[in-house]
Amino acid sequence: MSKAIPQLIDGVWRDSHSRTLIEVTDPATQQVLALAPNATAEEIEAAVASAKAAFLTWREVPVSDRARLMLRYQHLLKEHHDELAELLAQETGKTLADAKGDVWRGIEVVEQAGNIASLMMGETMENVARDIDTASWIHPLGVCVGITPFNFPAMIPLWMFPLAIAAGNSFILKPSEQDPLTPNRLAQLFIEAGAPKGVLQVLHGGREVVDSLLTHPDTRAISFVGSVPVGQHVYRTGTAHMKRVQAFAGAKNHLVVMPDAHPQQVLSNLVGASCGAAGQRCMAISVAVFVGESKHWIAELQTQMAALKPGYWNDGQAAFGPLISRQAKQRVLRLIAQGKAEGAECLLDGSQCTVDGYPDGNWVGPTLFRGVTPSMALYREEIFGPVLLCVEVDSLEDAIALVNASPYGNGTSIFTRSGGAARHYQHAVEVGQVGINVPVPVPLPFFSFTGWKGSFYGDLHAYGKQGVRFFTETKTVTSRWFDDDAVVTSNLTITLK
Repeated sequence: MSKAIPQLIDGVWRDSHSRTLIEVTDPATQQVLALAPNATAEEIEAAVASAKAAFLTWREVPVSDRARLMLRYQHLLKEHHDELAELLAQETGKTLADAKGDVWRGIEVVEQAGNIASLMMGETMENVARDIDTASWIHPLGVCVGITPFNFPAMIPLWMFPLAIAAGNSFILKPSEQDPLTPNRLAQLFIEAGAPKGVLQVLHGGREVVDSLLTHPDTRAISFVGSVPVGQHVYRTGTAHMKRVQAFAGAKNHLVVMPDAHPQQVLSNLVGASCGAAGQRCMAISVAVFVGESKHWIAELQTQMAALKPGYWNDGQAAFGPLISRQAKQRVLRLIAQGKAEGAECLLDGSQCTVDGYPDGNWVGPTLFRGVTPSMALYREEIFGPVLLCVEVDSLEDAIALVNASPYGNGTSIFTRSGGAARHYQHAVEVGQVGINVPVPVPLPFFSFTGWKGSFYGDLHAYGKQGVRFFTETKTVTSRWFDDDAVVTSNLTITLK
């Protein structure tokens, strides 16, 4: 049996004393790659204490020095890009191309963290009243926590700890127990870049570890990405304990197809956006809304999806890999079966998918439904698999009403050649991230990731300016200075002769 992976506590990689070990498996073979510990109460306490002590000195480090740490870090990440991608692919099952994209999108946020000086600039105004000036200063919060999901084990940790640490905080990362090897390697490279002792801690484990960090009196901010029920739990528990919380939860993303759109552009984008990364993306398109005559393209969509083949991460011909776990596969299969039972027409069924040479893999093939209605479980629940639902409506207004009725508001797209239709859609739709002829509208890190409604709990979103504001607080200073030979009475200054 493999040895448990270490945790980063107080600047040292330590073996855990935990008696509970979690198997990290290759989702295509079920081979055990590693064992992850479930951090003990003592280990959690040691990590928080170390982070708290490190914050007291790190916050005093000049912002330009903190920025240079991020520049060194992004250089190391680029040097080790392919190595990180291969490690990530092995433990997630992603294709190598998908894994490289995961790493690269994280590097982009680290590059933005290198710009922290301009992002933390305050505001000043002279003479807000006679001889009185006011300035606002941006200060770090303290010990911040990141709880990250399995589906992006490089990108999402890199959304969090580089920006928080660049802003002057210390950070505790609790990555998914399903693929912790990549986050550990990210932390190793961060230490190699010159990160001071205790500024970053890495703890492993399940919900007990999460709850301990949520309720600990010395943690200040919690950033979470994951499922709806856990997101709700994190938000409620964290805020009840006076934490600042951003919790990114579920999604049901719609792509609206107008009859004037270019058919091949629509279909190729739909195929990739629904099945890429085996559909295990919070921004995956899971509902295609065909308006009017565009419904006639569904047959060609079925043909293109049927041509997709899943495979092992190092198979250059594979379109996507397996689902992360057997439990995840069973959940997707349950929803596919339920969709059939509720009367949806299954045009393409991937529930019996197999891949030569990998009989134990968590495979689900491309799956396409037609005739789906909002009352079906298939539509109501986030599937998180390579499953696309087709809904047909008569008009753009019907499409907008359908999207706005969804409890989620993470992302949506419209494909059209009409500027008027696109302008109306982006204005009227109640979703935080909108793509126009772009299937997966994830913003680059100088903007923020802005899901709405049931897809997000909190006030300030990830990365960009909002991410910096989330990890900082503002101090406002109002000042007045007197000459040595002046006497002040009320608001009048009288100079003595």
